[in-house]
Amino acid sequence: MTSQRTKLAAAMLLASALAVGGCTSLLSKHAVGNTAVPQPAKPVELSRYLGHWYELARYEQGFQKDCDGVTADYALREDGKVEVINTCRKPDGSIKRATGKAKVVDTATGAKLKVSFFGPFYGDYWVLDHADDYSWSIVGEGSGRYLWLLSRDANPGPVKLEALVERAKAMGYDTSMLRITRQP
Repeated sequence: MTSQRTKLAAAMLLASALAVGGCTSLLSKHAVGNTAVPQPAKPVELSRYLGHWYELARYEQGFQKDCDGVTADYALREDGKVEVINTCRKPDGSIKRATGKAKVVDTATGAKLKVSFFGPFYGDYWVLDHADDYSWSIVGEGSGRYLWLLSRDANPGPVKLEALVERAKAMGYDTSMLRITRQP
């Protein structure tokens, strides 16, 4: 189970999203990131969620160590699944990219997906909240160990970032554990 969750984490967002692969165990400092994980706040229209996202902040995980410039791109595949491409820039300037697939598992709201970067291993990817215009999104999963704050704008400014951090805090997350992602 731990191996499957570790692989899930790498698949969700190299950050963001969103995934380089690593050996972070579920016993990370985020093992109790949120003990009362909220359900998604509202439905998600997949067609509006697709596209390019920038990671603004995350709970740091081993598979994203030293990652900045983190982005996630989502596109609909012919088979109805979602192609996921997670990208991160390492301190040496190299780019790490991981490609996976996602499928909607909660068809009533569209807010819960399963993501895989490793064959048959899928993990939770929950859109916990998003702007009505899909300009920002808060992503997590059922254990509360992972959290990503995403935006369509790479640098939305401190007021918007603080509003997202406050929203995550109101959802029960320990926002002192957030690592702010530097974007170019």
